[in-house]
Amino acid sequence: MSMNDTPRSERVHIAFFGRRNAGKSSLVNAVTNQQMSIVSDIRGTTTDPVVKSMELLPLGPVVITDTPGFDDEGTLGQLRVQKTREILQRTDVAVLVADISQGLTGCDRELLKLFEEQGTPCILAWNKSDLVKAEGPEAGSAPKTEEDLSIKQISVSALTGENVPELKEEIARIGKAAEESRERPLLSDLVRPMDLIILVIPIDFAAPKGRLILPQVQVIRDALDHGVRVMCVRESELAQTLEKLEEKPALVITDSQAFKEVGRIVPEDIPLTSFSILMARYKGALKIQLRGIRALKELRDQDRVLISEGCTHHRQCGDIGTVKLPAWIRAYSGKQLTFETSSGLSFPEDLKKYAVIIHCGSCMLNEREVAARNRRAVQQQVPITNYGMAIAEVNGILDRALQVIPEKDKWG
Repeated sequence: MSMNDTPRSERVHIAFFGRRNAGKSSLVNAVTNQQMSIVSDIRGTTTDPVVKSMELLPLGPVVITDTPGFDDEGTLGQLRVQKTREILQRTDVAVLVADISQGLTGCDRELLKLFEEQGTPCILAWNKSDLVKAEGPEAGSAPKTEEDLSIKQISVSALTGENVPELKEEIARIGKAAEESRERPLLSDLVRPMDLIILVIPIDFAAPKGRLILPQVQVIRDALDHGVRVMCVRESELAQTLEKLEEKPALVITDSQAFKEVGRIVPEDIPLTSFSILMARYKGALKIQLRGIRALKELRDQDRVLISEGCTHHRQCGDIGTVKLPAWIRAYSGKQLTFETSSGLSFPEDLKKYAVIIHCGSCMLNEREVAARNRRAVQQQVPITNYGMAIAEVNGILDRALQVIPEKDKWG
């Protein structure tokens, strides 16, 4: 990804769902004006999700996903259906593609029910209107038996392009509303223009060569957008930097794994927090994950702890998720614990065996995916927290790390 690209976690996610041979892939190609998906007359041509980041006017940066048929059969088919369910968890705008000549099938109705359960805005695109028009004067309109649906319905033809512009406009309208509903400040409401903030960024063998990680880039950009001055240092230069400053920083933000050292160095009268805590607030996860922190105090011998990351990367010696966090939590609890990990877009369906889940800051996941994971944990009554809060807690500085966060965002 170029440093100028909008990350996938910050794009509107649009996914096309439906049964096999409803014309999903053809409609995706018509909407994007690209040959994004392979199309044919053979049922089940799309066997795996096809995902592409692009610009879709008039909306802007989006992620388009073409899913396999939701009526797929057999062992592999069921795996594809499960993958489609996972995609739905991060979908901001769902487009249900149905064959207008056949009306809604049981598969279509199951998808509509899933959209409703997860609160996913959706559009019903009645595809193949060109075929129905060729058969009679009433073609081109949705079947009368389906007119009572309380969702937007558009008759389209992927072949002729009929009403595809109208479909794109409706996607853009819903996508814009989704963007506006989730807009939260990352940093700007915690500091004022011309304030000085210090970002503590460890640079070690695990740091990505030649670049910063996404939360660091996002904080820097948000600060620049609001006229806030930024100074970036390693933890090894932090003490000397503070001594030489002629003004007191308004805020120090640290990488979570350096919390203990940074907490010792930064005077108590200077606010201190972490990138991970700011990201939890930005993604709307802070309240739920704060409630989950108390589970660390209640761990018992033989408990299982899930450590989950939203990205995939090569595990190295001293990795925070597999090495540092387990060591810190064992020392904090004094218990014999079993640690399991998950990464990327994989997140266990059954969480009941875990005493607590410790999640990363979720910078690579969009807000809907974060909400879906939190919701799953809450529904199964499994506490969930995040890296920054857990590390601050085990080092005895969680209260201090939360002082800068407004009360309404912590407990609200």
